Order: sequence, then structure tokens, then C-alpha cells
Amino acid sequence: MLIRIAVVGCGRISIKHFDAIKKYSDDFKLVAVCDIDKVVLDQCASKYRVDGYISVLDMLGSVEIDIVAICTPSGHHPDQTVLAAEHGVNVITEKPMATRWNDGLRMVKACDAAGVRLFVVKQNRKNSTLQLLKRAILENRFGKIHMVHLNVFWTRPQEYYDSAKWRGTWELDGGAFMNQASHYVDLIDWLIGPVDSVQAMTATRSRNIEVEDTGVINIRWRSGTLGSMSVTMLTYPKNYEGSITIIGDKGTVRIGGVAVNEIEHWSFEDKREYDKNIQDASYKTTSVYGFGHLLYYKNIVDVLQNKTDPETDGREGLKSLEILIALYLSARDGHTVSLPLEY
Repeated sequence: MLIRIAVVGCGRISIKHFDAIKKYSDDFKLVAVCDIDKVVLDQCASKYRVDGYISVLDMLGSVEIDIVAICTPSGHHPDQTVLAAEHGVNVITEKPMATRWNDGLRMVKACDAAGVRLFVVKQNRKNSTLQLLKRAILENRFGKIHMVHLNVFWTRPQEYYDSAKWRGTWELDGGAFMNQASHYVDLIDWLIGPVDSVQAMTATRSRNIEVEDTGVINIRWRSGTLGSMSVTMLTYPKNYEGSITIIGDKGTVRIGGVAVNEIEHWSFEDKREYDKNIQDASYKTTSVYGFGHLLYYKNIVDVLQNKTDPETDGREGLKSLEILIALYLSARDGHTVSLPLEY
């Protein structure tokens, strides 16, 4: 039986979702699209030959839907997720799941209460380079991990922020950490483990926006590992680097490129057969989005067909949101913020 899916928000990230729906056309049937921009909506509805709706509520009340993919500005995710849950519809939401901690909790609680699934897209975890890095960590090849550092040196010109009123706002978008570097913040917990505390400084150095275009954080993990992350959207003249470096007792790895797509250093005390082909995991990319949406959708299909468990559900999504909120609190108040935020 086909999974009936609708897409809310027909902006640029929605293309990844439409491509995934097409890829798994034996499992999904696109039944509706929704966008508040009627011109964009009509173009999308015509292209995919489905009904288009200005209102999410109207769509949910008019079409039989099993799951909805939410690709709207981040600040809209919570209300739209809750609305879908109240109609008994499963939810896929783009990153970040929310711009406020309480909104993230509200999303999880609403889906729990309605007995529906909440999937939070973390497609970078599916990158071949990061899959190998995760394998090495799970196999304890690093021994004790001492230090971790992440860089996101990209560029977003003023025209990017001016292209839509919601961009660069606290309420709907979030800054360089929450929006552009969100998937790298996700690696902090997914790869290394629970965070003990963060110290952050952020700045709006050049762009005319409410939020930060540049920032740094120091991180202490519960394991004792120390690390840091540097982010800017002011790199000249184009996106330059998205990287992670891990230094341990028995191993050192750096994965770089423009979007953690190139294994630049891979050295371990112990040797494994797959080390010989490590460069095969590196890949060329012209998009910082990577190619993980297709693989992420495969997990969604398997979950909805009761074949497996979700890889990134609402609670998993809360982990990176908690770090994001903690770093913004630290930057605002000028002190170290300990996690968890709630006890």
C-alpha cells in the first residue's frame, strides 16, 4: 500500500524531498503540496500534478495523508507539526526542528500524544565519509578521544538574507549555527556523545540581520573530551570548508572539503581492511546539502512498514536543538551553560 505524502513549503530544500519521493515511487504517492506563495504553489502543483493548498489546515482537512514533509522556515515547524499530529498524520521536518527549546518539546509531546511518528531530517549522517568515521568511533579505534574541532567556513551574501523576510530573523530562521551549521552541531552529540557544557561567543560582523553571521564555541563532553567549533558565513569569495578533526590516543582523523565530503587524514594504530579503500568514501559535491536525503527517506519507508526503528526521531532531534539553545544562552549571558537544560 502506497504511503500518501504531502509537502509543505516549496522552497529550495523541498527539491530534495520531491527527488526522494520520486526515487521511492513504489512506496510513496505525492498527494498534495502547500505554500503561502501562490505563484510558487501553482508552479509546484502543476509540475507534480497534485492539488495545491495555501493553508496547511485546509490541506489536512481535504486530503487523506499518511505523512507530511515540512520544508517551511524553521520557526513554523512546531505549529505545523502539532497541527499534523492532531490530524493523525506522521511528520518529517527539516532542520532545525524548532528555533526554541520549548517548541521542540511541544512537537515531541504532540506526536507522542497522537501516536504518530516524528522524523527530523539529519541527512549528513548518511554521508559515506561520516558513516566511516562513525564506524571507527563505534569500533573504539581512537581509544580515548582527547580533542574535537569543527569548522564551517561558508558564505551567505546579503542578497541571500534579503531574498525572504524570514531569513536572518530570530523567530523563524536562527543564525549561522542554527541554520547553516545545524548539521555540524548535530555531529557534536551523534559522533562524540552527550555534552556537559558549552561556552559561546557570537557576532553579527557584516550582514544586516538580527542573528549571528559568525561565532565560536568551546565544548566539554561528559566523557572529558574537549573541543571547539568555529562558524562564519562571511568567507570570501565562496563556501570554503566544512570539516571535523578528531584526535585520540590511537587515532587522528580529519574529514574536510566544502561539506565533510573528503577524508583528508586517516591514521590509526590498528589497521583494518577497509582502510585500504578509504579514499573511495570521498566524493565531489557542488551542494552543501550532500546526498543523504535519499538514504534518509529509505529509513522512513522501512519504519512506516514496521521493518526497523527510526534513525533520527523527535527525541534524537532534540539533542542538537539542546546544544544550539545552550550556546545561544551562553553567548547572550556571557557564561558557561551546562546540559541538560531541564532536569
